[in-house]
Amino acid sequence: MLAPALRGCNRAITRNAQRGLTFCASQAHDARVLSTSRRAQVLARLDEDGRASVHALARDLGVTPSTIRRDLARLAADGTLVRTYGGAAVRSAKPERDALDPRLAAKRAIGAAASALVEDGQTIAISSGSTALELARHLVDRRITVITNALDVVGVLLDRPGIELVVLAGVVRPGMHSMLGHLAELALRELRADALFMGIGAISAERGLMNDSIPEILTDRALRRAARACIVLADSTKLGTVAPAYVFGIDEVNTLVTDADADPREVAALQARGVRVILAGSPAQGVA
Repeated sequence: MLAPALRGCNRAITRNAQRGLTFCASQAHDARVLSTSRRAQVLARLDEDGRASVHALARDLGVTPSTIRRDLARLAADGTLVRTYGGAAVRSAKPERDALDPRLAAKRAIGAAASALVEDGQTIAISSGSTALELARHLVDRRITVITNALDVVGVLLDRPGIELVVLAGVVRPGMHSMLGHLAELALRELRADALFMGIGAISAERGLMNDSIPEILTDRALRRAARACIVLADSTKLGTVAPAYVFGIDEVNTLVTDADADPREVAALQARGVRVILAGSPAQGVA
């Protein structure tokens, strides 16, 4: 008499369990759909107004500010927008610049290769520059401390749960979105990093590191003094070239990460000066 009743009970339990799993799956699917839709609405709002605050977006979309911050962090990491203090803004000329940058693929490869040099738990400094920004995009899920004077890097790494972000104050250089001057230099006197990852305008075994911006020299030197090691990120077009602002000598460089199109003669000259060269995107990526 009990067996049929038990079988019926088991069937009822199984049906309820299946309904519960189906409900959970549909809820997860709905959450993904909602987040995708919400981010599309955020982008539409920014396209219309140019910028928006976290609290305004949260109010208009009916979600919490923390939800909006996560959305903005994800969109910034994808390169879709730029994080600002308390909100976000459209990337304005950035997509056009990226679309016209013939070295973008090389810079992305360099960023990926350089990220392999970063260990969880480290403190690193990241300078400004388009190649350094590509490195930052490969660090969003790491557990590290990042010191930076680059607002674009801040936008990518802001609100990432594993990132302890130290932002240097200073006067903002238009276009490059880097913060320069004595305020940044004073802060760097109190800070130390395992390594500096540095974008550069030109690098030569004989002439050292050079940039186009003379006002940036002192901040770059302060970043170098704060770090135990210096890892330069420069695509192959920067090797063997000259820029007007001398930053520091090649003896201050430990590693160069460049791309596979680098001139072998320039690579050999740098290696002869004790610089480790990594060719991103080559079959054998590391060159001793």
